[in-house]
Formats: sequence, C-alpha cells, structure tokens
Amino acid sequence: MNTKDFPVTEPLPGPSRRTALKVGLAVGSASVAGIAKAALAPGMTSTTTTQLGGTVILARSPNPSPQTTPFLEAMPITPLLPERLLTDQAFAKTPPTEAPNRAINPATGIPFEGRGESHQLRSLNPPQKFFVQRFGAVPATSVHPQLAKQVNLWGSNLGGANLTTDKPMTPMPTIVSRYQTGANTAILVRRFNNLPTGAPSGGFGKNQISTHTHNFHSAPDSDGGPCDPGLGALSEDPKTQGRFYFPGQYYDYYYNMKRAGFTNPAFAPDGDIRETLGTLWYHDHREAHTAENVYKGLAGFHIVFNEHDTGNEATGFKLPSFPQFDIPMIFTDLLIDPATGQAAFDLFDTDGHLGDKYLVNGKVQPFFNVSKRRYRLRLLDMGPSRFYQLFLTNPDNLAQSIPYWRIMNDGNLLPKPLQVTSVKLAVAERADIIVDFNKLTAPGGAAAGATRLWLENRLIQTDGKGPTDQLNPAGTPANVLVEFRIGAVVADGSADPALITSFAPITLPPMEAPIVTRTFKWERTNGQWVVNGLPISCDEVRFTMKRGTTEKWIYQTGGGWSHPIHHHFVEGRILSRNGVAIAPGSQEFGRKDVVWLGEGETVEFLLKVTDYVGVYPIHCHNVVHEDHAMMLLFAVRDVGDTNPTP
Repeated sequence: MNTKDFPVTEPLPGPSRRTALKVGLAVGSASVAGIAKAALAPGMTSTTTTQLGGTVILARSPNPSPQTTPFLEAMPITPLLPERLLTDQAFAKTPPTEAPNRAINPATGIPFEGRGESHQLRSLNPPQKFFVQRFGAVPATSVHPQLAKQVNLWGSNLGGANLTTDKPMTPMPTIVSRYQTGANTAILVRRFNNLPTGAPSGGFGKNQISTHTHNFHSAPDSDGGPCDPGLGALSEDPKTQGRFYFPGQYYDYYYNMKRAGFTNPAFAPDGDIRETLGTLWYHDHREAHTAENVYKGLAGFHIVFNEHDTGNEATGFKLPSFPQFDIPMIFTDLLIDPATGQAAFDLFDTDGHLGDKYLVNGKVQPFFNVSKRRYRLRLLDMGPSRFYQLFLTNPDNLAQSIPYWRIMNDGNLLPKPLQVTSVKLAVAERADIIVDFNKLTAPGGAAAGATRLWLENRLIQTDGKGPTDQLNPAGTPANVLVEFRIGAVVADGSADPALITSFAPITLPPMEAPIVTRTFKWERTNGQWVVNGLPISCDEVRFTMKRGTTEKWIYQTGGGWSHPIHHHFVEGRILSRNGVAIAPGSQEFGRKDVVWLGEGETVEFLLKVTDYVGVYPIHCHNVVHEDHAMMLLFAVRDVGDTNPTP
C-alpha cells in the first residue's frame, strides 16, 4: 500500500456549523474592537444577519480546504538559532543593559526598546550567550505542492539584519540553552519587530507582539505576558507601552538558566535540580490577538539540556542524541480557503478554530525518513484549538497495537519512562516520546515487518469547544500527521527505555501542605468566556500569592467544552481528577504547566511559587478562548492573600 492507494485525503472532521457571535460580547480589554472592525475571513460567508436587542448576530460557515495527497514532501527540521557576539550589528550601537533602553530612536520616533521594566536579579547571573531574532513576513512558502503558496504567514529569521537574504520562517528557529551546575549559562535573546505595518495580510493578526517562552521560570520582564496591569489603553502607546513591542522596536529577553528555587539558601545558586525543565516553546502572546498571531506562524521550540539530559546519547541518561535522533515536531491545523488558496481564520468564531489540514513543522502531512534505531520525538500541540490523541499505526496491518515510551509531560521528565499506546495532548501540552523503530519492526516486534508507520490523531473533535471522548478507527489517511519511512539498521548508543528505572536526581519534589486553596470556575456566561464569572481585565490583579509558599488550586468547568489551563511562571502537580488521585504510572504523574480540563471535570492542582515577584496570567490555552477574555492576572509578592474564589 502506498500513496497511490489513497490519492487525496478527505477533510478532517470539522465544525458542522459555526456558533453565532454576539458582537461586543467581550468586555474590558478583550478583543471587541478588533472583532468589530474585522472583515470576514477568507473562506467565510455570512449565513445569517439578525438584529436582537440592538446587537448584530452573525453566523459563519466555512468552506472545506482543497483535497491533497498525503506524504509528498519530507518533514522539515527547523534550524537552530545561532549564537551571536556582542560585536554583531544587532548589539553594537545599543548594547544590552539591565534597564530597558527607552531612548527615542530618531529613525522611528519611538523608544528603541519595547521593554518597560528592568531585568530582575540579572546581576546574579549576567548573560553569557547572546541570540538575535528578527520577526517579519514569511516570503511566499509552500505547505504542500498541491496548494497555493502561503503569503499571509509570519515568522522570524536566524538573526541577520537583511530579511531578504536571511528570510523569516515558520515554525521559527529552535533555541537551545543549558543548565550547568556551578556555572553561569544565562542567555539574552534580542528580538526585533520587523513585521509589516498597516492592515495585516489575510485580514487577521496584530503586529504588536509579546514573545512568551512557555513554561520557563522568568520574571515578568522576560515572561512575555499578554498585558501589564495599570496601563490599560496606554499599552497601545509605544511611549508608555506594556508587555508588547511595536514594529521598529526590539525587546531584550533575559533567561538566567537557573532552576526554580535559586534564591532559596537550600538550593542556591543553581536552583532545585528537581525543577529541571526540558521541552519548552515560545510563541506570541499579544493580548486579544494570540490565536491570530500563533496561527500566522509565530511559534517555535526552546529546548533546554542539562548535566543528565545532555543531548548526547553517550552521556547522562543516554537519551537519543540531538539533533540527529532527537526531533522537535510542532503540530497545527490550517483551514485553506478554496477561493484564494490561503489560510483562513474566522475572527467571529469564539468557540475555537479548527482546520482540516494537519501541518507538522510547517508541511501538510509530510513523511520522515528514519533508521532502525531509537528516536526521541518532541511532540507539541501548537493549537489554536485542536486536541490530539496520538497512536502509532501500521497502515499495512491495522490489527497491530504499537507501543512506545513516554519520558516527558510538558517540559518535565517523568519519574521513569512509561510504555503507552497513545498520548493525549491539549493545546500547548508537550510529550517527549521514544520510538524504537528497530525493536518494533524486528521479528516478534509489535510492528513486525513494517516498512512505514503512521503517527495518527484518532481523537474526534467536531468543533472548537473541545474533543469528544470517542476515537476514529485506525488507518484513516486524513487523520495522519506524519508517515515514518523506516530504513536500515544503524548504530544506536542510546539507552533502552525499558531498562531506565529512574530519572534521578531529576525527581518529583515533595508535596507540601498548601497555605490556601483557591477555586477557579472556567465557564461560559452570557456568551462570554469567563473565570469565576469575570472576563480578563488588564487593569486588575485578581489575587496575590506569597513568594515561597504552596497553594492548591481547584479547576472546574461545565459540560460542552474543554479547556487547557496554563499558568505562567508556576507549575505543579495534578493531585486528583474528578476525585480520583493521580497515582504513579499515570501519564499525569509529574510536574505540569498545562492542565487538560475536560467537560464537567474538577481537577485539583498543587503548586509552589519561588524567586521572582510581579504579575502573571493564568488562561485557557485554547487561544481563541483566551483572546475572548478567558484569562486572569495574579501577582507574586512577599505578602499574599487568601481569596478563595479570585
């Protein structure tokens, strides 16, 4: 069986209708203004226009994408962002400083730098390595040979000043940094906003950006949050701006490469090794426009190695070597307007955006050539709204049940590898897995004789509210993300995950008693996405955590929708789901920064906050829900509060 056996793929299961949006439903600093001014997205037609109480109701109905043949192109590997010297022209005239460079750039009339705060605690670990990115429009690029080249995507380049020769790309370059006990490995990433001015291409996107390194332990100045309390509308003025930076500006993001707890005398100066992070990603977080900007391509991996997870299979835990056999894979789904051939995004749909074309590393249903050996695959659900349940399938023998090993949940190693037959991913969740293509395909293996395997999403999801609890049958070409084509046996110096009994000393910190319990209800009220009955206000801090203490958060939601809940700066442990404790052997038995909150569920989450102070968000990472106000701000201070329902 090969691609000629299924010349085209049918569209993925998609929405049968688009829920009507009451224009003006969101309040405060949500995206009402942007929605009200937006034209219809490509591929969207207005099916009804009704006047109700002075409010216009608009229903949207998408057209399916053109059909395509799967597995025509190889899956790209995103290049690494290179280190640069301070003599590079990006730094020569404006060297990095702890305080922001708010001097007026005579060429633009606005401050050189978009940052409004000094880097916290930078003097403890001044940056040693320097990187540069320049954000801009991606030149016309092919996502599939049977589709038109995409002209509405955004991305970043490898740091060169000439965007014609060093072109922006999406996914954006992979950043690699390291923890190193007893050494200063801090980094600084200077990011230039060279995005186009004027109306955004395709009718969606916002060229004022904030770059969030998802899950890293950063102060607010480098967290890349969506908004800054107290500024309100002043965030739109580059002379008083908040978290995001404008075309013509740069922003210096500082990452100290110390684990959480580095200010605690018990763990100083390197932090608690049990808080080690590994697979992170970075993406735009512009308040009210995150979904649009991420959908346009502003996302990439940030990978962190350490003394034990070294990136070299000859040392430490002996996990497959990076980058030859350690492969980052970023998933998204596009909806292509058949009239224009371009990616379509419906600004009026507040349930969530589903596409009907799977992209992996920027290509529609690619293939990937592998050798018969072990590979580490870093899987990321970029969204904007689709959930996944991923299986390995032998398309030539659908009766086979094919296991693999999960070693990470989000950015954190599990206590030890778990053998699984599927992995579930909500938006922004990550899973590092190890697939042994040699053992699986050998005589007696679970996929004996296979020459190719499919990574297949079998989870049924019919609209942006969330998935069902049902699965599609195995072997449906439209549900395949990538086809692994299996070659010859090659040398493999990595450890067999079946023989790894522990990832110590990277273990789980002990559970500490919480000093306060807070409840968060993630709901839809009067047509709005809200938390405890309220939409986001960028002027309001809803509660304050005391630095150095532990809290328990209870998440609840009603029926009809699912929410991936992400908390900036802090991560923790899921204690229970619907009253059932999370036990060893569960894929959720580990530290997490995203919590899959399913329909009608209650989840208890334990977390501790350390080191930095400031204001951070918690939000639904179905980024359409987030953009339509499903977010709140919290503070970390040396004096906290006990508000049980913020």
